[in-house]
Amino acid sequence: MKKVVIPSIILLAFSGFTIYAMLISQESLLAFGVRLLSSIDTAQVVIDLYIFCSLACVWMYFDNKSSGKGAISVLPYFVLTAIFASIGPLLYIVVKGFKNDITDPKT
Repeated sequence: MKKVVIPSIILLAFSGFTIYAMLISQESLLAFGVRLLSSIDTAQVVIDLYIFCSLACVWMYFDNKSSGKGAISVLPYFVLTAIFASIGPLLYIVVKGFKNDITDPKT
């Protein structure tokens, strides 16, 4: 329970900020993404973010697989990650928790 307190706070705060930003935005999420990709400097940041999100999806897949569950059960987290980036992995951590404690550094 204690292990998901910080991810829960971050998830709630960032989700609230995302909702607020989308409500006051003058453009759609798709238009915003296209505008970010139209400049090389912001495109680099977006591409970097989605590489990281792809790695998070790989981690969620294998973490879920180690629980003996099928890939379909992580599909909603993948969709959230594709649309809202960090919200998908944060929600996964909050719902699924951390399976392993930090191991002894000697091992």
